This record gives sequence, structure tokens and C-alpha cells, in this order.
Amino acid sequence: MANKQATGVASKSAYLIAIVVILFFWQVAAWSLPDFLMPDVHTSIIRLWQELNSASFYEGLGNSMTRLGIGYSAALFFGIVLGLVGGTLSVVRGPLKAAIIILQSIPSIAWVPLFLILMGFGNLPIIVVVAIGAFFPAALSVMNATENVERVHISAARVMGASRFQMLKRVYFPAVTPELITGAQLAFGNAWRALISAEMIVGFSAGLGKSLAYSGEIADMTGVMTNILVIAILAAVIDQVVLERIKHRLLRYQYL
Repeated sequence: MANKQATGVASKSAYLIAIVVILFFWQVAAWSLPDFLMPDVHTSIIRLWQELNSASFYEGLGNSMTRLGIGYSAALFFGIVLGLVGGTLSVVRGPLKAAIIILQSIPSIAWVPLFLILMGFGNLPIIVVVAIGAFFPAALSVMNATENVERVHISAARVMGASRFQMLKRVYFPAVTPELITGAQLAFGNAWRALISAEMIVGFSAGLGKSLAYSGEIADMTGVMTNILVIAILAAVIDQVVLERIKHRLLRYQYL
């Protein structure tokens, strides 16, 4: 318990230091540049407060979170399934892993023009781009962890007459859970960047990415910095509060 508390305090301190350093350099840049090029921290925070009291902000936030939730969930589901399949079936392991390694080298945003042509303007192309961005780290983490499952555990389960489904449920899935959670956090970072980038390009309806792009188009630098601030805060909260809490709950035995 003491180790868990010490780790939590250290993590919070690191984030606090990082925030102070980032804000300091932001303010230095604002002092060095004209106001119309770089607004100061205080001005951006005032704009953020105004945005928090507007209905349009929450509409865009809701749209972005919906796209992220659907795309990210789909990526984790298919990543776990294909990762387990690839890790347990030697016949498909090599080709599947090679395909994932090749395709993950393509930036998620590069798929946007293709999906716009195939799917039209709407939520679907953005969701698919988010899913693609998150899928590869999730699938690879599960596949690599599955390949490293202790053979003695596999042999013991087979001797006891476990079916293939029981092997997946009782042997492989528990063994890959730690790597899966790590992969899920990496996948979130990819999904978040893909979401913002896709919304900036597609921009057919309200969203965090569209708001950022629109502020840039009208040269509203206070709006640009405010949107960047919102994107950074949300990413940190989701990763360090939501995902970390899930991680600690599922792997609580490692934090005793």
C-alpha cells in the first residue's frame, strides 16, 4: 500500500512539474511575440472559461467523445480478437503480424481521403480512422504477449482437457491482460491524435478538431491556443485518471 501511495504521489508531482514548465515556456513565448501571434496564458484561460459556458463547446465535445468511444472500443475488440488468434494459431501468425507491422507504418490521417470517397462526409470515416489508429498497438501487444505465455500452463490446460475456447478464456486472456492494458494506453494516444487530425480535415460537424481548424482559418490565435489547451487537458485526464484507474483496478495485485 505504501508503494502504491508513493507511486501515486510521484506521478502527480511529475505532472504538476510538467504543467508548470509548459505554462512557463508558453508565457515566455507570449512575452516574446506580438499578442496577435501568441496570446498569453491568462487570456487563453479566460477564453476557455467563456467556452465552458457555451452550448456549442459541449456539442463539439460530445461529438468528439462519441467518435472516440466508438472507434476506440472497436479497435480494442478487434485488436484483442485478432491478437489472440494470431498468437495462438501459428498458421496465420506470421502473415498477420507482418501485415500489421506494414500497415501501422501508414499514418492514420493518410486514410481520410480514401474513406471520404468510400463513405462520404459523416461520422463513419472519422470513426474508422480512429479505430485504425488504435487497432495496431492493441493487436500487437496482445499477439506478442500471447506468444510468450508459459508453455507449462498451456500443456497443463491441455492435459486437463480444456477446449480451445477455455484455453483462450482461462489461460491466454489472463496472461495477456497486463500487456493488453499497456497496449490500450498506447492505442488511446494514437486514437486521440487520429480523432483530432481527422476532424480537422473532415470538419463536417462540431468537434474539437474542427474548432481548432476553424480558429486557425480565421487567424484567431487565442482560439487556437484555447483549443490546444482543451485537447491536452482532456487527453491527460482520460489517460492518467480514467485509464490509469482501470489499470490499477485490473492489476491491483501489482500495486500492493
